[in-house]
Parts: sequence; structure tokens; C-alpha cells
Amino acid sequence: MCKILQIPRSTYYDKQNRPISARAKSNEDLKEQILKIYVESKQRYGSPKITKILNKELQKKGLKTVSLKRVQRLMNELNIKSIVVKKYRPYSKSSNYNEGENILDQDFTTTSINQKWVGDTTYIYTRMHGWCYLASVEDLYTRKISSFAFSNLSK
Repeated sequence: MCKILQIPRSTYYDKQNRPISARAKSNEDLKEQILKIYVESKQRYGSPKITKILNKELQKKGLKTVSLKRVQRLMNELNIKSIVVKKYRPYSKSSNYNEGENILDQDFTTTSINQKWVGDTTYIYTRMHGWCYLASVEDLYTRKISSFAFSNLSK
């Protein structure tokens, strides 16, 4: 059988009779605790927060604490990650933005409809479509949105 699998006989017999180590047992217990904390946090906590909570529980029981790297490794073995939404930054720090002409000159008062309009673009993160964009145009006299467009631009 070892010839067919192309492994040395010593490897085969070494794996047969080896008892489970204390470290492996400890890792299995930690995996259960990590998974419990992860589920209770609604999959929001990452390894730093889980490590902190886990160490508090272990100290109460009088046991040794665990390192952040060990928790990270065990979380990778469990194939779990925290849900993280990074803040969207529309401009990179190296890009230069040239301001347009300031026509209103900070004077937002009007005397009639359709005299002054202002626009805005808002970035909205959704779970289903990712980043979506809402562009709107407002009439300054009526203070109402005269038009808008919503798109996810992921096409």
C-alpha cells in the first residue's frame, strides 16, 4: 500500500499510533470558543477583538492567554472572517483636484424659481450591489430636489 501511495513506511506507521497532542486538543477547544464568540457577535468581530474576549475568559479560569497570531491562524483554519466595510475615498491622495469656477460665491439666496441650482453626489454602500451613487439637483428657491439619478455603475 505504501508503494502505491508513494509514501515511506515509517510515515504510515508514525501516523497510525500517534496520540493527539495536548496542543492539538487545546487548539480544538480554542476553535470552539472562537466560533462561539464569532457567532455571538453576528460575524462582526475580527481576530483582535476575539483575542481580547478569549483572554478575559481564560484569565477568569486561571489559564494561559493566547496570542493574536494563534487566534488568526485558528480563524483561518475555520475559514471565518469579520465583515468589514472600508470607507470609500473617491480621490486618491496623489490626485490633484482643480476647483471649478465659483459662480455663486457663497450666496445661496434667490428671488424666483429656477434661478439657482446646486448638485451633489453621494456614495452609498449596499451589500447586494456594492457601491452605488446618488446624484441630485436641488432648486435653492423651493428647496426641493428637481431631479436625481441612482446607479451602481458596476456594469
